[in-house]
Amino acid sequence: MTSFQKRVFSGVQPTGTLHLGNYLGAIKNFVELQKEYECIYCVVDQHAITVEQNPNELRSNTLEVLASFIAAGVDYKEQIIFQQSSVAEHSQLAWVFNCVSRIGWLNRMTQFKDKAGKNRENVSVGLMVYPNLMAADILAYLATHVPVGDDQKQHLELSRDIAQKFNNDFKVDFFPLPEPLIYGNATRVMSLRDGTKKMSKSDASELSRILLTDSDDDISSKIRKAKSDSDLIPEDKDQLQNKPECLNLINILSACLDQSIEKTLAGYAGKEYSKLKNDLADTLIQVVGPVRKKILNLLDNKDELNKILQVGSEKASTIAGPIIKEVYKIVGFK
Repeated sequence: MTSFQKRVFSGVQPTGTLHLGNYLGAIKNFVELQKEYECIYCVVDQHAITVEQNPNELRSNTLEVLASFIAAGVDYKEQIIFQQSSVAEHSQLAWVFNCVSRIGWLNRMTQFKDKAGKNRENVSVGLMVYPNLMAADILAYLATHVPVGDDQKQHLELSRDIAQKFNNDFKVDFFPLPEPLIYGNATRVMSLRDGTKKMSKSDASELSRILLTDSDDDISSKIRKAKSDSDLIPEDKDQLQNKPECLNLINILSACLDQSIEKTLAGYAGKEYSKLKNDLADTLIQVVGPVRKKILNLLDNKDELNKILQVGSEKASTIAGPIIKEVYKIVGFK
């Protein structure tokens, strides 16, 4: 069995300003992972166009995601941060995987079913084969670990299936079976307006999310208006399961303070929501404020950000290029 170098890959779509869920569920963990692994982080603009995008906004959002990575503490000099569409090996491997993956596997992807809804016959083919490209993103670098939220675990399982089938079909031990890395209390930060739905950039209500570029006043206002109920905060964690909005607020505060939900809940049990909301707003201002300031400063120099992406893409191609050449040889292209 081949021994693969430990390597992390992850990507974030440039589909609007990043929010607190992106930060606590992903980017904060990216910073921690770089202490232990070689890390490759990607702005996945090819995934973004599976649904309609404004080209100018897509370009702008790509730079904003990069700025958010750097502002949060990802070291672009030591790690690789790049733009997916600038590295052709992703598309090259995705086509090979389109021919390895099975229609039945893709039909089982719950995220496709959720996004396509009743309009399934009219969505883009890209939306359906998105998981094959995700597998190519990961395996173009022989990545061994992928930080994922609960909603992406099924896609990572598919990446493992594709890697295994490729190895079996061509009788090689070439691709690793990437492992999930799931960290922290806030791997799934929920909407401030509906605790049963994930915090999302596409939610119609701006009150549903905290953006990393929100002002202190915006943060305070959104947390104050966050959905809650007239009951006192329960004393037991099990009782939170029937109070998704309360659980979400406790979860967010726990993640910001790097402590367990039980410890956070102990400080608010039997109290009114106003105390929790005030403390959460103050904490978020301390967490988001410095990140926001760095993002805005970085966005003042877009030429430098474009240069960082270019250098990152060159580094990524240096790794992916030889891997794709070997894949082409294995499948019989060369």
